[in-house]
Amino acid sequence: MNDRSSSRRAFLVSSAAVIAAAPAVAQGRSSAAERIRVAVVGVRGRGGSHIRSLAKLAGDNVEVTALCDVQEDVLLRRADECQKATGRRPVVFADYRKLLEDDSIDAVSIATPDHWHGLQTIWACQAGKDVYVEKVGAHNMTESRMMVDAARKYGRIVQHGTQARSSAAVRQGIAKLHEGVVGDVYMARAIAFKYRAGGKNDFRPVPGGVDWNLWQGPAPEKPFNGLALSPRWRFVREYGNGQIGAQGVHQLDMIRWGLKLRKHPTVVQALGGKYSRPTCDETHPTEMNVTYKFEDPDFLVTFETRTGYANPEAGMGTEYPWVNHRDLVGAIFFGSDGYMIIPDFSNYYTFLGRNHEPGPSSQTVAPTLMDDGHFANWIDAVRSRDTTRLTSDIAEGHLSSSLCYLGNIACQTERTVRFDPATERCLDDDANRLLTRQYRAPFTLPREV
Repeated sequence: MNDRSSSRRAFLVSSAAVIAAAPAVAQGRSSAAERIRVAVVGVRGRGGSHIRSLAKLAGDNVEVTALCDVQEDVLLRRADECQKATGRRPVVFADYRKLLEDDSIDAVSIATPDHWHGLQTIWACQAGKDVYVEKVGAHNMTESRMMVDAARKYGRIVQHGTQARSSAAVRQGIAKLHEGVVGDVYMARAIAFKYRAGGKNDFRPVPGGVDWNLWQGPAPEKPFNGLALSPRWRFVREYGNGQIGAQGVHQLDMIRWGLKLRKHPTVVQALGGKYSRPTCDETHPTEMNVTYKFEDPDFLVTFETRTGYANPEAGMGTEYPWVNHRDLVGAIFFGSDGYMIIPDFSNYYTFLGRNHEPGPSSQTVAPTLMDDGHFANWIDAVRSRDTTRLTSDIAEGHLSSSLCYLGNIACQTERTVRFDPATERCLDDDANRLLTRQYRAPFTLPREV
């Protein structure tokens, strides 16, 4: 039997296996001298970037030892690519729960859709494995908090995928901001103007080689929708958090970092709709405006997304374009002496005084290279067992991701959401119910970690 046939048999066997309970607790292992064996989970989109960045760490004794995906052809193609690049073929799994039973795997790198992040991270921590989890951290506030609790209880190193925190230029820009380069900052704005096409539902029979039950996991049982196997899953409420979670979380995270916001907002207002794409079937808005009010310290933060053609803002999109020239994303900090823009993930610019004279700035490498640094930072923390070395610990990811959950809740309810940062509860019952979801057995959220 050849390697590909063996892999296909492993896929079918693991797909058929059903484990009703979460994995038992196990002890993780890593030291400076040991090889760190990582499994990449969800390999169709961002998972490919995870594989490439981790493969570059082979010289640091890191190995991509396993891959997991519920789509057979994608899984086996990635395994082929790994074998060609490294000379070693990773073990393949369709069922993530079977992967967690493998004690030889030290850590998991999660690039599945949002609705799986919470359970997969919690289960990995319980199984004694360290975690890298893509943004946005979870599907909702409740499981996001439990991810932090699980990381702490089981002593796991959990990195959140807001990789701008590992960009040398962005770190320099935030340091300049903290030094007062634009004076006293009084508010900030995040934008995500990303043109995209289509979005019609594609209900049809489940394609061969796709385990639709495992893809849905904790989400409600529904007929197969082709949107699930495209980047469009982000805009379906059962699976993703819309554009604010797909892109906005990066800019909102930079703003939290720049303003030193260590607590949740107390008031959130939002409105949105499908104005540029009225025939789209996605449930999240394509156009959206959110305002956050923070206390102690007092700040006003706004976020806006557009899907159709949009104008440049603060020079972003013209003089200072993002690496993807079709889209316009960025963060703007407004201060008493000027303003700073971070139009992508690797550059910042300042403009001072009433004449907007250019001030300190940085132009460095392409944003895509940040992934490498973010994974290297995670592996460094895994070896040292020191969460303080993480540039984006899961607790930071929770605070930034929560801005996305609350923005969506305010938009969905069309109400002013008043929030208690201490209890992480809304003061409105309708809004409060949206802090969690109904989970489909056996993929249920534990009552406690």
